[in-house]
Amino acid sequence: MEKLGFHKVSNSPTSPGHPSISHSRPNMPPQHHPHGSGGAVAPFKKLLQVDQSPNNSIVISNCVAVNPNDFANVPNRAPVVLDGEYVYAIEKHEQMAPGTVGMGANMRLWGKWSRSQTISVESYNIFDNKSQQQYLGTIELVIEFKQKSKATNITINHDDLVEVFKRTYENQILQPTQDLVVDYKGMLYSVYIDSVQVINMSNKDHLPDIKDSKDLMSKGILLRQTNVIFYTDPKSLINLAKPSSLKQKILGGGSHRPHARKQIINPDFKLEDLGIGGLDAEFQDIFRRAFNSRILPPEIAEKLDYKHCKGLLLFGPPGTGKTLIARKLSKMLNGREPKIVNGPEMLSKYVGASEENIRNLFKDAEAEYKQKGEDSDLHVIIFDELDSVFKQRGSGKSDGTGVGDNVVNQLLSKMDGVDQLNNILVIGMTNRLDLIDTALLRPGRFEIQIEISLPDEKGRKDILLIHTVKLRENNLLTGDVNFDELSALTKNFTGAELEGLCNSAKSFSISRHVKSGSIAQIDPKSIENLKITRNDFLLALGEVKPAFGTDEEDLTLAAKHGIIPFNQSIKNIFETGQSIIDLVKSSETETLRSMLLYGPSGVGKTAIASTLALNSDFPFIKMLSAESLAGMGEVQKISYIDNTFRDVYKSPLNILLIDKIETLINYVPIGPRFSNDILQLLLVYLTKTPPKGRRLLIIGTTSQYSVLKHMNLVDSFTDTIAVPPIRSIEEVGRVLDKLGFMSEGERREILQQLSGFDINIGVKRLIDLIMVSSYSKDTVDEVVLNIVEKMKLD
Repeated sequence: MEKLGFHKVSNSPTSPGHPSISHSRPNMPPQHHPHGSGGAVAPFKKLLQVDQSPNNSIVISNCVAVNPNDFANVPNRAPVVLDGEYVYAIEKHEQMAPGTVGMGANMRLWGKWSRSQTISVESYNIFDNKSQQQYLGTIELVIEFKQKSKATNITINHDDLVEVFKRTYENQILQPTQDLVVDYKGMLYSVYIDSVQVINMSNKDHLPDIKDSKDLMSKGILLRQTNVIFYTDPKSLINLAKPSSLKQKILGGGSHRPHARKQIINPDFKLEDLGIGGLDAEFQDIFRRAFNSRILPPEIAEKLDYKHCKGLLLFGPPGTGKTLIARKLSKMLNGREPKIVNGPEMLSKYVGASEENIRNLFKDAEAEYKQKGEDSDLHVIIFDELDSVFKQRGSGKSDGTGVGDNVVNQLLSKMDGVDQLNNILVIGMTNRLDLIDTALLRPGRFEIQIEISLPDEKGRKDILLIHTVKLRENNLLTGDVNFDELSALTKNFTGAELEGLCNSAKSFSISRHVKSGSIAQIDPKSIENLKITRNDFLLALGEVKPAFGTDEEDLTLAAKHGIIPFNQSIKNIFETGQSIIDLVKSSETETLRSMLLYGPSGVGKTAIASTLALNSDFPFIKMLSAESLAGMGEVQKISYIDNTFRDVYKSPLNILLIDKIETLINYVPIGPRFSNDILQLLLVYLTKTPPKGRRLLIIGTTSQYSVLKHMNLVDSFTDTIAVPPIRSIEEVGRVLDKLGFMSEGERREILQQLSGFDINIGVKRLIDLIMVSSYSKDTVDEVVLNIVEKMKLD
């Protein structure tokens, strides 16, 4: 046992070689030991009334006061057990009335006893055959001022405190949850026993059994060799100076075990209580990367050299739940109330005030960290609209006054500057990650960047269920409302848009109960039968549109007459396009593909591109066309195109349709003239690899193939496909038949008259002519004349 820190001295006669542990309890009565035959105090049990202790010295010595006549045959300081659980030593005192037991307030609070209450007082022998031979290898205690009114920012030397504690309580039996009153340098302190390491020597093979415990029923004798470790209460003003050295736990292996760190996550917290749907994977990433190191036992974190995360940045489209996540995280955390600030609130018109606002956010964390070090609470600061303040320094994106640069510098220094804080977590939210200063995004600052993207189908169903939970509880939904159907129909909806959809459906339902002839009065009789139906949700889908994703109306209008396969080339184009779509869907390496559809004006390039996109079933389809840039200057166009390319990574599978590329770059044949800045932007983005986990198919169209070839823009596309015009009478006939234009005889006559001409017309131009002729009720001759004139113009 010498290796364990105990001396080979005996407390009872033993056979040679048996290990033994020294303890010399003052006035220890002769007791029965497993290895000896010494005399023993006769067992007793008395019923006594609880009373106040006659003086503080008895309370500080952790003894209960008794009348000498009640315990005439029991030595002073003999251990007793109260109500079968709480062990104390007795102190005989003349002032105690017969039949009473005197206790301090801390003792009565521990046992939940009131004065005059009757309790049992029994003899207790920790070495009795029915008990165990138990000693304390390590004891962990939390110290606080006894009187809060006398609390001061005092520094206590840990080694001195341990010496006083051992001198006062050596050889006493102590147990977890016990509250002691300790006199240290004339000041009274409350000391709570948090946990003990009990060494049991009663095994048959005489080998020690070592067990850590916080259980009240665990008991052991405090020895001179016991490793005593003090901690301060998390909210205490006491500054406990670190010990010069601490013994290892007996057979503990490694450094001493610190006290249990305060739980960062509220113990009553459940993930389903957040009320956020579709973000399970994101929450797992947040917990793993931002909180794992803080819930680890400190000694393990130290061995791993695990640095706590100081910054968490949530980015993504508006309405996807970034601010909601931050609000819910603040409720989930157990401890200090998080500070939630909007970015623009930090700015001030007064010189230096903006920087001071940033410093004030960190003041509390700095003060507590200086006082308590690693035992400090976690301070959480939540920044909304981060990009509005912390823009790139020294660029046009900043505010031009220098204040923005100073604010960025101030935040940089507070998060990871010279005086580093390890008790902060800054959570930022932004829609524009590209605007934020890059120095804030490196490890040590906002090192964790999690994209909160558009929810998938399962996530959309979860969100819809959350926003209709009260409707279902109150039986206000009809049986035909199918959430699987709604989640499939709400492709590319954000969480905010899904909430708007539910509100819109409610408004349609309420409108059915408005009094006839009035728009502002509800029929009180019919409103009692209020129900939200499937049709209400379908009507809501007609007015609530997703800001991101597929604009099916524009794509459908581009091919409003459908695709007419007038020759084999059109079928080949669709087969080639579908194979490229399948490649992007399934290939592990081909995450970016681009195809260019080229041909004369009016041959249906946009219609083919739109149909390919719609038939792909990709969740995110975006169209970039000249119409969307109309009226913009060059700088605005560059910004719009840049934002569009950033938006096309919102889902795992994305399609970007770039229509009439030559118009995007401001090309005109006179001159010629074009925008080189827009051209260079397209050259970069057409070959830029999508982020991890994202796939992108770009479909471009142009009527100026040779021009794009000279600009090297064609080489940026992985596939180029020619779209031919109509070149034969048979192909014209297939178009007329498909549209059902005129009668069969009239169609034959049209083809007969056109047989004398060289046919060369785009299918779109031909369809437009036929539509106009059908409305103007042209004759066969007029139709033929219109077609021939159009071919001459082209």
